[in-house]
Amino acid sequence: MYDDLPIVDAHHHLWDLDGPINYHWLTHPEHNWLGDYSAFRRSYLPPEYRRDTALHNVVATVHVEAECDRSQQLEETAWLMQQNARYGMPNVLVGHAWVDTPNAEDILARQAACPLMRGIRTKPIIGPSAAERDAVRGQPRSLQDPLWRNGLKLLAKYNLSWDLRVPWYHLEEAAEVCRDLPELPTVLNHTGYPWDRDAESLEDWRRGMRALAACPNVYVKLSALCVAGTPWTFEANRPLVLFAIDTFGVDRCMFASNFPVDSLKGSWDYLFSNYKRMVADFRLEDRKKLFAGNAARFYRIALPG
Repeated sequence: MYDDLPIVDAHHHLWDLDGPINYHWLTHPEHNWLGDYSAFRRSYLPPEYRRDTALHNVVATVHVEAECDRSQQLEETAWLMQQNARYGMPNVLVGHAWVDTPNAEDILARQAACPLMRGIRTKPIIGPSAAERDAVRGQPRSLQDPLWRNGLKLLAKYNLSWDLRVPWYHLEEAAEVCRDLPELPTVLNHTGYPWDRDAESLEDWRRGMRALAACPNVYVKLSALCVAGTPWTFEANRPLVLFAIDTFGVDRCMFASNFPVDSLKGSWDYLFSNYKRMVADFRLEDRKKLFAGNAARFYRIALPG
């Protein structure tokens, strides 16, 4: 049954594997940390996205860079502008740019010149596991790298926000960066990736989420609650969603699909129907914020009506 609650999908991807842009992680089977990627190892374009979301009232979408070959980051933006012109979506973009390279400001300026561009996702390097989190500490492009940290200041110069993507075992280190850049609007991707659900790991995740929530400039996307080899269930994920909302506050959280990647765990309808169930007892005003209003405000999207 169709549900008319307005939704701004705060994080999704599109790609054309028959086109000139190279997505190595999609076309090479060794990239499979979440499972068998063959299910979405194909072109994913606006018509399919609209079919996936047909039972919900998606009023706008935020496209986040899809890890194409980094030499093609501007070409990806140009291609997405073409999709918007043809299909009316995505509505706004989060592009890619390194912030620690000699040409960083030039790339940022060119990304910012795109009228749909709202933010940049630039990823620090991460340890391969919680046990090895310190293996990258202080290395170039790590969360402690002064050159990389200083480069993040360029985002605010060009009126761009930062999409922060690190797993749960780097959240406290990420909070140190966000405290040093209070003028930079930042949104944590994918609920801080709580990949490990044992008691100790979840306590580390909660501590990191609290550290980030203490930074008023940081928001969080409620998405990608995926664990390799484990089904996505309401019962397993609702406590994490409610903790995130309680920690950040209802005004700094936004639901997102991470489609088509999260399709490995369920259909778009399955995920969003369960998200809606998780907060069914919230006030309608707050549900509208979580599903549309907060993302529209953060990414500067003018909604109809």
